[in-house]
Amino acid sequence: MASYNKVILMGNLTRKPEVRYLSNGNAVCKFGLAVNRRFKDAQGEWKEEATFVDVTFFGKRGEAFAKYHDKGKTAFIEGSLRLDQWDDKQSGEKRSKLYVVGDDWQFVGAGAGGAAGAREGGGGGDDGPGGYAGGYSGGATGSGGHAPEQPPVDVDDTPF
Repeated sequence: MASYNKVILMGNLTRKPEVRYLSNGNAVCKFGLAVNRRFKDAQGEWKEEATFVDVTFFGKRGEAFAKYHDKGKTAFIEGSLRLDQWDDKQSGEKRSKLYVVGDDWQFVGAGAGGAAGAREGGGGGDDGPGGYAGGYSGGATGSGGHAPEQPPVDVDDTPF
């Protein structure tokens, strides 16, 4: 049977992206993302629930992501799930961690200017706002601007 492993997330960074380098010089960028889910409970009250996801980018995409993002900023991430398993050195118990390995990212929010994100090779020679060297397109998010608040969608009003 065929498999498909694709994750698309948009949320706010829970910590500043941390970039480290492997012995071969490749960058590894790690950060946390909080993704909120808004729903009505059994009493009809709106509730919000956060899911916290660890994300890792490798190489130039990770370096670029860390350069333009900080704690609290919104980010749009595309990637895949990865499961790491190991034996705990102190207890000897088996441990595991499910996280997202990022393939691509995009700027979102004020100042994004329709940026295409960090697609390598894309946007080269972009003279538009936010174009920068290195084959990535997009620009840094605006200074303090926020997208207008959208009213919640009532699923009972959905026509399908």
